[in-house]
Amino acid sequence: MNKILIKLKGLTCVISIVLTAFGSTLARPASAPHPAAINVSDAVVREWNQIAFETIPPQPPFPANRWMAIVQVAVFEAVNATTDKYRPYLGTISAPEGSSPEAAAIMAAHNVLVAYFPAQTAVLDQRRDASLALIPDGQAKIDGIGVGMAAAAAMVANRTNDGSSPPIFHMPTNSDPYEWQVYPGCPAGGGAFKHWQNVRPFAIDSASQFRSGPPPALWTGMYAHDFNELQAVGSLNSPNRPQHRTDVVRLYAIYNPPALWNSALLQIASTRNDEITDTARTMALMNMAVSDGAVANLETKYFYRTWRPITAIPRGGEDGNRRTIAGPFTPLINTPCFPSYPSAHGTLSNAARQVLEREYGRFGHLITFQHPTVPGVVLNYSDLREITDDISDARVYGGIHFRFDQDAGELQGEAVAQYVYNHMLKRRGR
Repeated sequence: MNKILIKLKGLTCVISIVLTAFGSTLARPASAPHPAAINVSDAVVREWNQIAFETIPPQPPFPANRWMAIVQVAVFEAVNATTDKYRPYLGTISAPEGSSPEAAAIMAAHNVLVAYFPAQTAVLDQRRDASLALIPDGQAKIDGIGVGMAAAAAMVANRTNDGSSPPIFHMPTNSDPYEWQVYPGCPAGGGAFKHWQNVRPFAIDSASQFRSGPPPALWTGMYAHDFNELQAVGSLNSPNRPQHRTDVVRLYAIYNPPALWNSALLQIASTRNDEITDTARTMALMNMAVSDGAVANLETKYFYRTWRPITAIPRGGEDGNRRTIAGPFTPLINTPCFPSYPSAHGTLSNAARQVLEREYGRFGHLITFQHPTVPGVVLNYSDLREITDDISDARVYGGIHFRFDQDAGELQGEAVAQYVYNHMLKRRGR
C-alpha cells in the first residue's frame, strides 16, 4: 500500500492507494453498496469538460478525440464509484461511503490532463484548487480526492501502449485511377494517421467491426453525380456556391469534432438540471463513440485508399466514366493528407450526434457555434441533425470530399455510436 501526501489550499491529507496492474483503486471492497447521489449538481463535470478541451492543443481530431475520451471516462469512473449508479468502465475503482463526487471528478480530470500535458501543470493546478475550494473541507472531500486520483491513474495506465504511437505513414505504390495520391502539403512520409487503425478502441471490438461498404465504382452514375457536384461547388472561386455555404465551410474547417461536439453537449447540459453521474456518463459515452469512430474511420480509409477530389477532378478523363470531364481544380479549403472514403468528419460527428440524440432528443435545443478566427459567422441550431447536415455540406462545398464520402461516414458513425451506447456504462440492474 502506498501513501500519498496531498497538499492543496487549506487542506492536507494522506490517502492510501492500492496499485493494481490496471491502475489504482481505493482499498475498499468493490461490492460494498453506495447510496446513489441525489440532486448533486453536474456543474463541476461541465466545468472540467470545458477545461479539458481548452487544454488540448489545436491539432487533427484523432489524438484530440482520444485524449477527451480518456479524460471523460476517468471522470465517469471516479464519479460513478461514489454513486454506483451505472456499471463501471474498468471496475477497479471503489470509494468510501459518502465520498464527494465533485472532488472525485475534479481530481480525475486534472490528473489525466497533467499526465498528458505536463507543461500546463501550473495552470491546471490553479483551476483544480479553485474548483476544490468550493467543496466543504472534511472526510467526504478527502475521500473524493483519492477516488479521482485513483481513476485518473487507472485510465492513464489502461491507455498506455494503446497503438496511438508511433506514427505510420502511407506512400502509394501505384497511380491507378481511384488510388489515393500524395499532393502538396502532405508530410514527406505520405498519408498521415495510417497507424490510427491500430489504436485499441474504448468500446467496439475491433477497428474493422464497422468498416464501411465499398465506395461507388468509378463508372457508376452515383460517382458521376457526386464528381459533378464537387466540380460545380467545391472549387476555390466557384460561382455556384452560396455565401451561407461558404460560411459553413469556413467555420467547420476550423471547428474540429472534439471541440464542436463537447461544446454542443455543454450548451445542452447547461439548460438542464441533471445529476452529476448522468452528465459524466453522457460525456464519457459521446467521447468514446467519437474516438472509436476515428479508429473505425481510419481503418476503412486505408482499406479502400480512394483519391481525393484534388486528384480525381484533374484526372476525370481517366476514370472511365463518360459523364465526368477533367478540369483544373483547387479546393476552397486545404485537403487533409489521407484517403477520402469515408469522411472522418462525417463519422465522428454522426457518432457524437447519435449519443446526444439518445440522451437529450433531436429537437428543441439552443446551440450556437462561432469562432474568433471566422469573424461574422454565427450558426444557430435547434435540431441536432441540422448540424451534421451542415458538416456534410462543409466538406463537399469545401472541395475535399465527395457526397458519398459523407453519406458513408454518417452510417459508420451512427453504427459505432449505437454499439457504444447499447453496450457501455449501462444503468445498474439493466
